[in-house]
Amino acid sequence: MSPLGRIVNEIEETMIALLLAGMTLITFANVVLRYGYNTGLIWGLEAVTFLFAWLVLFGVSYAVKVTAHLGVDAVINLFSPPVRRIIALAAATVCLAYAFLLLKGAWDYWANFANLPQTTGKWFPTGFEEMKRSSFRGWYEVIDIPFPEWLRWIEPIMNEGEAYEKIPRFIPYAILPFGMALLLFRFVQATVRLASGTAQSLIVSHEAEDDIEAVKHMNEGN
Repeated sequence: MSPLGRIVNEIEETMIALLLAGMTLITFANVVLRYGYNTGLIWGLEAVTFLFAWLVLFGVSYAVKVTAHLGVDAVINLFSPPVRRIIALAAATVCLAYAFLLLKGAWDYWANFANLPQTTGKWFPTGFEEMKRSSFRGWYEVIDIPFPEWLRWIEPIMNEGEAYEKIPRFIPYAILPFGMALLLFRFVQATVRLASGTAQSLIVSHEAEDDIEAVKHMNEGN
């Protein structure tokens, strides 16, 4: 509810809306071109795939923030509130560990394409590997999406001055570490809410029933 929190919330919701709009526009344009002009955007399918991946990874963390993930709490509700709180905190701890492991894996995967070092350590990062120029993979490109002219400035930095024909993979893959870092951050926030007593669960579950009852009267007159 702070000004910074509202700004971040607006950015997240705007990004989700833009990604969804981009997917819709590209798909619609491809349908019109295919059936109306017997042509199409060659890069359309790949672009929509990347946009959908970005949408999913943004949505996962956003759903944690607004407690929109579904779950089954039939057994949990059999316990007393103190026990339910302990179970919720235990689940939050598992989610934190899982998100941390995802972040490590996402960074190590993205680093292959971003000319950056991977982390050392099998489960938890213990440092960064020694980076050798021969292991740079910034020249890897996607299959179809053409490289925009306004991004030519990255060629000396990432591709030793060589021209890109398609966009480099490190650009669409950047959502992996960013999305996982955001997910970990949201789970930290959710755990703090559970520990402070301002929230009772990580899932929407029975709270959805309350929402349904709140709007039930809107359909009674139809």
